[in-house]
Amino acid sequence: MSHRITLIPGDGTGPELTEATRRVLEATGVGFDWELQEAGVDVMEKAGTPLPTETLDSVKRNGVALKGPITTPIGTGFRSVNVALRHELGLYACVRPCKTYPGVRSRYDAVDLVVVRENTEDLYAGIEFESGTEDAHAVIAFLNSRQQKQIRESSGLSIKPLSPEGSERIIRFAFDYARENGRKRVSCITKANIMKHTDGLFLAVFREVAKDYPEIEGWETLVDALCMGLVQRPEEFDVLVLPNLYGDIVSDLTAGLVGGLGVAPGANIGTEAAVFEATHGSAPKYKGQNRVNPTAMILSGKLMLEHLGERDAAERLEGAVAAVIAEGERVTYDLKPSRDDPTAVGTSEYADAIIERLHTTKGSA
Repeated sequence: MSHRITLIPGDGTGPELTEATRRVLEATGVGFDWELQEAGVDVMEKAGTPLPTETLDSVKRNGVALKGPITTPIGTGFRSVNVALRHELGLYACVRPCKTYPGVRSRYDAVDLVVVRENTEDLYAGIEFESGTEDAHAVIAFLNSRQQKQIRESSGLSIKPLSPEGSERIIRFAFDYARENGRKRVSCITKANIMKHTDGLFLAVFREVAKDYPEIEGWETLVDALCMGLVQRPEEFDVLVLPNLYGDIVSDLTAGLVGGLGVAPGANIGTEAAVFEATHGSAPKYKGQNRVNPTAMILSGKLMLEHLGERDAAERLEGAVAAVIAEGERVTYDLKPSRDDPTAVGTSEYADAIIERLHTTKGSA
């Protein structure tokens, strides 16, 4: 049976990365029925928006999308396509695995952790009041009338909402992910010693949810201590569950531990839909040069295979990627010991090497 998937190539280098990923995914032997849709700056002139209604409807209809990197239009009044997709589709869970692969330049070995970030609440909810505005003054006056600690009248404000419902949903997702993927520990990351009624709420919900997963160890770590621990001993961490802001920062930090965003896949998952995408930008200056490393998007395809229940194919795909990187011969310039190595291959040729490895392992399976 073929899986019907919305395919969004994106812009900049997105189409090249998407095409490489599509070919690799098809080489696993899994059947796909791709529904091609547009998003990004390249479609704005025609559609009047970087996220056409047809694209959004396609993802809602199919429930799964594979998306290339997309440029956020600057100074146009349009919000990020990524943010819009998460909001419109209710993609409350951002999943960012970070794993070391031999052959990728990194200061660390044996890192294999997963960041599970809440996508809808926290300071990223977008509830803000600009300094000096009438609304800001009204909110400040109200708050100053109800507490001894006074806020300066000139302040700008951001509201940090964390609800029990939103917290339980993401924390339970993290524990379910750990259970389904053989993970042993889930760490709750907060600053609950300072923000007692927001982060403290998140931590209290974590303690209750953890009781339903007795086979999984629950850890509690402050976000500043986590950052130090990740730099000192990242191999000790497993699944991390975090509110939105911390999750954004920590997921980039952990990507840096394993070689950078070029090898960091991502998934944004909700109850009705899931979007799989590389976590890096569209790199428009490299557009059409067949140069950019597609590993992050290919590994995002691996996450999509797991989501679709195609775990054998997902395992073989990751194995093929790891083998090609470890060999170090047919890899892009950033995966070479020296970035100006003349033996580096392009995006398409790197995908070819992975496909050849997949065909070999499929024949011997």
